[in-house]
Amino acid sequence: MFYTIADDLILYQMLSFIKKFSNLELKLLNYFSNKTNGIFPELVITINHFIFFFVKSESYFSTKEQISSIRRDLRGKKVLIIRVERILINLLFSFFPDVYVHNIQIDTTSRKREISLYFFIAEDRGIAIGRNGDYIKAVNYLFENYIKFDHNDTPLLIKCKNIK
Repeated sequence: MFYTIADDLILYQMLSFIKKFSNLELKLLNYFSNKTNGIFPELVITINHFIFFFVKSESYFSTKEQISSIRRDLRGKKVLIIRVERILINLLFSFFPDVYVHNIQIDTTSRKREISLYFFIAEDRGIAIGRNGDYIKAVNYLFENYIKFDHNDTPLLIKCKNIK
């Protein structure tokens, strides 16, 4: 694999978030604000059993303190607090904070841009993918429907792979 300047151009592109709220998401926004002493998330997205709360970077650690309490209140849901990042590579690492990503490879030859995240340890890849692949499917759904590039509308697909 060769590193090119084009990789930087892709990984450091600016992103925009499409904000559209359902009634449930508005209720969750209010709940989150009450639970975190007035910190409003920038965006709340529910996908299947996942609830994503996107917060500003300066509020991330203070809201992260409440994550276990929020998970107890919302049993049966997988609750995640994600930093709102406008640069692609920073957002990618925000989606996978608990695992070690060894390498990132970009494939722009297909119709979609594919970003492959490589892991040394199979357990890290398993955490990144989630049970039955649910988490990576939810992240890809987010990139398809809620997160857009500012100057390019090419779809993005994220894959998780082990280093052989």
